[in-house]
Parts: sequence; C-alpha cells; structure tokens
Amino acid sequence: MHRYLTPILRLAIIGAILVGLFGQIVVIPGAIADEAAHFPPYERIVVPYTILGILGVACVQVALAATWMLLAMLGRDTLFSTRAFLWVDLIIGASLAGSLLTAGVTAHLALTDMPFANGNMEAVAALGAAFLTTAMGTAFAMMVVLMRGLLRKATHLQTEMAGVV
Repeated sequence: MHRYLTPILRLAIIGAILVGLFGQIVVIPGAIADEAAHFPPYERIVVPYTILGILGVACVQVALAATWMLLAMLGRDTLFSTRAFLWVDLIIGASLAGSLLTAGVTAHLALTDMPFANGNMEAVAALGAAFLTTAMGTAFAMMVVLMRGLLRKATHLQTEMAGVV
C-alpha cells in the first residue's frame, strides 16, 4: 500500500470516530429532544430512539476500529493470517447489529400508528429511510462476507507458497 495512504486512512478513521462521539453525546440526544419539544406525541419515544441512535453510531465505530487494526496488520505485512479473520468478523457483526437496529426502527414505523408532525409524506420518508438504511447495512455485510472469502483464499495461497519456498 502506498506509504501516504495508510496515515490518511488512519486520520479519516480518527475523524470519523470523533464525529461519531460528538453525534452520540450532543447531536442525537439534542435532535430527538428538540423534536419531542416541538411535537409532544414524540415524548414517548425519546429514550428508546436516543438509545438506538447511539448504538447505531457505536456499530459504525466498532467497524472503524476493526478497520484500524486491519490497517495495522497490513503495515506489518501480516494481513494474510488467521488473525485478520477476527477483525473482518467484527466488521461483519457490527454491520449486522446496526442493520438489526434499523430493522427494528423500520418495523416500529411500519407496524405502529406513529403520528408525524407534517403528515403522511413525512411518515413515508421516515419509513423509506429506515428501510433503505437496513438494506444498505445488510448489503454491506454481505459484501464483506464475500471479501472474507477472498481473504481466506489469499491466506491459504500464501500459506501454500510459504511452504513451497
């Protein structure tokens, strides 16, 4: 990997994790509390949706931390080892956990008579966004599973080559 790319990726990971922390501490609780203040029927979902939002961001942060570890393994030229599968599996698990969280929100929006301040169009948009987020997270997990298979094959080939040489 290019010697400048790894530090840039690490800076991006640090930035994303810090932005996520800011979102977990300030943005998510504040935005949900503001919505409840402007539309009182939302008061009953403030705590559960705040928890879901914070956990969703935490899933992304876990995947970013695992990516950091994979970058470290790449720098030490140990990426094609069985230890890398732990980090790849963690990325898959975090992605699936986030998808389950958004699937729960999708089910809640679809199956309950949730009032919306601006009518049905806002309800359709919220349901669509929740469904799309669930689908994208699941698709990402499936893509990483495919990449895991390629990693397994490459690790096996490198082990065979090391045995020959």
